[in-house]
Order: sequence, then C-alpha cells, then structure tokens
Amino acid sequence: MAKEQTRTRILDAAESLFFTEGIAVTGVDRVASQAGVSVVTLYAHMGSKDGLLAQVLRRRLDDWQSVWQERVDAAPGPQERVLAVFDALTAYRDRSSPSQWCSFLATASERPATPGEEADPAVDLVAADTAGLVTRLRELAAEADPERVEEIVDTVLLVYNGVLASLLRGAPQDPARVGAEVARSALGWGRPV
Repeated sequence: MAKEQTRTRILDAAESLFFTEGIAVTGVDRVASQAGVSVVTLYAHMGSKDGLLAQVLRRRLDDWQSVWQERVDAAPGPQERVLAVFDALTAYRDRSSPSQWCSFLATASERPATPGEEADPAVDLVAADTAGLVTRLRELAAEADPERVEEIVDTVLLVYNGVLASLLRGAPQDPARVGAEVARSALGWGRPV
C-alpha cells in the first residue's frame, strides 16, 4: 500500500509541475521534493524522467477515456454521443489536477516526434491519444450518420482542438460548451431536444 501511495504522490507532483510549468524546465529533483520523496526513490519507481512522463501520460489517458465513456453512456442519442467529447472535457478537467491545457498537446509541443529517432514512450502515448480520439469519434459518427463519418470526425476534431487551445488562452469563458454548440451548428444538427 505504501509503495502505491508513493507512486501516486510522485505522479501527482509530476503531473502538476509538468503541465503548469513545463516538462523541459521541471527537473526530477523538483518533482521528488514536491512528492516528498528522494530522487533515488523517484528513480526506483519511475526509472527515468522519460519513464515518469510516460506514466503520467498513461494515467491521464486512462482517466480521460473513462470519463469520456461515462459521458457517451449518459448521452440520449447518437448525435449527443458524438458531442459528448465536449462534456467529457469539462468533466475531466473538473476531476483532474489543474493544468494550462491538454497534457498531450503540451507534450507534443515540447517533444515533437522526429522520424528516424529512437522510440519515445511519451511521443508514442501522444500518438495513441490522437489515434484513440479519431477512432472513437469515427465509431460514434457512424452511429449518428454513416454517410458523413469523415466530415463529422474532421469537424468535431477541429473544434475540439480549438477548445483545447482556448483553455490555454483562457477565453472564451466556457470553451467546451461553446465548442459543442459550434460543432452542432457546423454539422447542421440544430439544438438538442
């Protein structure tokens, strides 16, 4: 039990520091200090800073997918299930630790994938997040309107990315709600019943 609590404290500290102050500028000594552990203990649990980042991203991806599924399950119809990604974003942010914006976009901006380079687990998780997002939206779009799957996915994905950027900028006030309405309008789905 103590080992799992230590691991959780390290992940919580890293998540907070990486996604409010930046990955590159946050040293493992700072993470260890905030977690209340030694650097040796941090390395024993995480292996390296890269391993730490990958574990933080894995945990966030698992949590995000769970929250998104909850919102999809609660949606009353196929169009609402597609747009549930926006409700999920609000719910996820309400439950998770504060950050400037999306941890996956933050990671991608600090650690872009470079062809031919050695595998980077964090970059792989960014790609997995993107692939999962697109795959899930395709499944939901096929239920909503099988004739327009790619249009729906492209529209929702573009608006969703705009919502994430709006979180970084701090405007508009409720970007996920506005994003859902923009996507609904762009797709010609009108107001919810």
